[in-house]
Amino acid sequence: MHAIRLHEFGPAENLRYEEVPDPVPTAGQVRVAVEASGVHLIDTVLRSGQGGGPLPLPALPSIPGREVAGAVDSVGDGVDPAWVGRRVVAHLGQAGAGYARLAVVASESVHVLPDGLGADAAVAMIGTGRTTVGVLDRAGLTGDDVVLVTAAAGGVGSLLVQAGRNAGAVVVGAAGGPAKVRRVRKLGATHAVDYTDPAWPDHVRAALGPLAPTLLLDGVGGPLGRSAMDLLGVGGRLVMFGWSSGELLPFASTDLVDRALTASWPISRHQIGRPGFLRGLETRALAEAAAGRLIPLVHRFPLERAADAHAALESRQTTGKVVLV
Repeated sequence: MHAIRLHEFGPAENLRYEEVPDPVPTAGQVRVAVEASGVHLIDTVLRSGQGGGPLPLPALPSIPGREVAGAVDSVGDGVDPAWVGRRVVAHLGQAGAGYARLAVVASESVHVLPDGLGADAAVAMIGTGRTTVGVLDRAGLTGDDVVLVTAAAGGVGSLLVQAGRNAGAVVVGAAGGPAKVRRVRKLGATHAVDYTDPAWPDHVRAALGPLAPTLLLDGVGGPLGRSAMDLLGVGGRLVMFGWSSGELLPFASTDLVDRALTASWPISRHQIGRPGFLRGLETRALAEAAAGRLIPLVHRFPLERAADAHAALESRQTTGKVVLV
């Protein structure tokens, strides 16, 4: 089969499209003929060789990718052969190897694709969607909220904008560049601002008038996340779920005390280790997409152009979830 392999940590062009031996499912596994593979920002971090993140650096050579969807084409010992032919989606976890024509995964990790849900959308929801559901569980979003979403044209951000719209909240989406701002408006945001404009917080204040954000959903961190936090009104809630800027959102306990703010992180390592926790989020995320309540934005690249996908993601040229097809 063909797959994307990394032989040396470094820039995106180190990803190579190569022919490699077909993986063989072992006991308890199924093999998936991959139609879509998810690309995550953490993939670019690992490819570059940066350690210290949530995942360890892989042994080289390696095949990146932790989310796949497609049809089961074979099964290992102890797995019901009725799985063959079923279209499924799965998160591969730390094992990875999703940037490939074929991938193996434990049968207990797969979800049957809901009717009408495409492989690319399913791949978006199995990882990005489950994070979104976890964020919403913690946020307690209601129609009374004024919610500010950073990176609102990204994979999680675009889903959070839709969730805010569905709840009847006032939704402010901050995105990078005019094209992404237009996309955020189409998703149903009440207001959309370009955070590449240094005056973007002032534009938010002008748009809201007497109102102030009651809820900040931030996956960016760093100075941009801090600027967004400064917009929260008294009693506001901050829910952080990532640091795509490369650094966590900086604040001190006095920042919370001064305005009676609350700050939280929705999905911890302890929760991830709890049996059934992530699978429950995945099931709910897929159901939301199948019902049309949360529709993931998908930015597609052919598998052989994985290097281009990484470069585009790192330079903030993508919208929604990046998927290799």
